Amino acid sequence: MNAYKNIAVRAAERAGNFVAKAFANRDRIIAQSKGPNDFVSNIDKQAEEIIIDAIKHSYPDHAILAEESGHQGDSDTVWVIDPIDGTTNFLQGIPHFAISIAVKQKGKTLAAVIYDPIKDEMFTASNGGGAQLNNTRIRVSEKKKLDNALLATGFPFRGHQNLEDYLRYFETIFPLCVDMRRAGAASLDLAYVAAGRLDGFWEFGLSEWDTAAGILIIKEAGGFVGDVKGNPYQEKSKSILAATPGVFKHFMKNVKDL
Repeated sequence: MNAYKNIAVRAAERAGNFVAKAFANRDRIIAQSKGPNDFVSNIDKQAEEIIIDAIKHSYPDHAILAEESGHQGDSDTVWVIDPIDGTTNFLQGIPHFAISIAVKQKGKTLAAVIYDPIKDEMFTASNGGGAQLNNTRIRVSEKKKLDNALLATGFPFRGHQNLEDYLRYFETIFPLCVDMRRAGAASLDLAYVAAGRLDGFWEFGLSEWDTAAGILIIKEAGGFVGDVKGNPYQEKSKSILAATPGVFKHFMKNVKDL
């Protein structure tokens, strides 16, 4: 597992260096639309290639599941990649985005990396090995209830799917918590929960590459992860709730009738 984590760190650093240079020289960025309010750039695609090349150099037989190029290969070991989570921030010049890489074997996540190349913050975890930020152990906060919890969320921006469900949950939870943040990069929201910067995060309509790394990092930091109904989180879950154990339980108590 440490070998997988080391390769993921190396791949994230290489891609992060490339992405940071592009962010500083914005005339290199060419963007196009993938769908309603959903964008991709040439930098996303090139960063993904850098990550895949680094992985294939060490593990040529492993499979890849990447946001831009899809599924490649046939193996029990799959590397789940988001080359730039927070592409809209990246395109707008907002310095809040990350590279997310997870390694799964027969459905079990063994190692995870979320790298913020602008702040040079590397969040990592291995199954059973704890979670770290730049090699220092991290834990979720000790918050137990919503009334002293800072939460993060993500709006249903892709064609406004799940908007009605989202608004019902928002109207219920927002008055109960300290405040709500919407920063635009789900992987970093998850990493921030693991590091105790946020006390919980919830969103509808995310993909596996958005969440795979963050889920392991949160669990290894002592947090709970499920969907907003309290069910165990699965690859095809339509929502996610990640929080401290106490905040998770208090969140579920208040939405059980929605």
